[in-house]
Amino acid sequence: MMPNKDQQIKKLIKLNDELENYFRNTIIPQLFVDAHLILRKFTPPAMKQFSLSHDDLGKSIHDVKDNIRFPSIVENIQQVIDCNEILEKEIQTTDLRWFQMNIIPYVAQRTNKANGVIITFVEITMRIKDLKEQEKLISDHETLLDTISHDIKSPLTSIMLTINQLKKVTPEKPKEFEILFNILENSIRKLQHIINDLTDAGKQKHKYKVQEELLNFENILEDVRLALASNIRESGAIIKTTIVVSEIFYSRRKLRSIIYNLVNNAIKFMPPGRKPDISIETRREKNHIVISVKDNGIGIEPGKQDAVFSKYFRVENAIEGSGIGLYLVKEIVNNSGGKISLKSTPGKGSEFKVYLKAE
Repeated sequence: MMPNKDQQIKKLIKLNDELENYFRNTIIPQLFVDAHLILRKFTPPAMKQFSLSHDDLGKSIHDVKDNIRFPSIVENIQQVIDCNEILEKEIQTTDLRWFQMNIIPYVAQRTNKANGVIITFVEITMRIKDLKEQEKLISDHETLLDTISHDIKSPLTSIMLTINQLKKVTPEKPKEFEILFNILENSIRKLQHIINDLTDAGKQKHKYKVQEELLNFENILEDVRLALASNIRESGAIIKTTIVVSEIFYSRRKLRSIIYNLVNNAIKFMPPGRKPDISIETRREKNHIVISVKDNGIGIEPGKQDAVFSKYFRVENAIEGSGIGLYLVKEIVNNSGGKISLKSTPGKGSEFKVYLKAE
């Protein structure tokens, strides 16, 4: 009988040595917590990663959970012990690092119940960062394609309106013919530019990751005026500006798209018989440059003010449009770390404020 006991003791010592050797040499942070939530063992990487020391052995996990910097660690351990099932999840600790955490039940064969858990942590901070970068690239690419398809419609509409106006011009009005011809020529150039952008984006990898540069706001606004010349002329719109901040560090294409969509909507969403009166302002507020576009249009009901930024949402079905303009503005602004707000009164008008980070 004694030899059998000696053999069992030796076997247990060997198993314990193997376990100790495993814990000592593994490169992954691991913790062993028993069924009473007592920290029994941990690997050296866990000491480094979570600032644990040998004095923490034998302590309740409640007493060392702050070292692990993941608030629900105790609840997750208890869940695995109670359910006897593996828990796998991606977690972010309070120091903003990401880990793949696996909590595996340590099952006693005799009772078939969890006698504790083994917790492994594999850092995936760089992987999460790469995934977020890829998601942002995809989002920027989709926004670019939406912007291009949306912007193509404007010069096409301008061309058709101008052609219709040219049909009405008599030979006795050469000056009016010249003005309309210049609008037509500018619209065609704009259309060519958009098509070239789309072609370049297809040929060059990540071409849509446009570079930011120091821009003059008045120049961007003048570009928008030219693009909307026929709309401004047709509607009799008056555009007033108060430019306190002239220089903005931003993407030229994106800033132009923001201003173009806001001004275009201010002209388009107007009650019959009312001429658009549009005020455009720039100013600085703390760490942001604020661009305000205010109109005297149809306004937006309070219950629809969030919905107007949704893709394909249209305030008035009777007004021509794709319902994508404000969605694009919000996507562009949000993706660059800014925000957009709306203040509107039905029947009186709306004011959109774009907040861009001031570099």
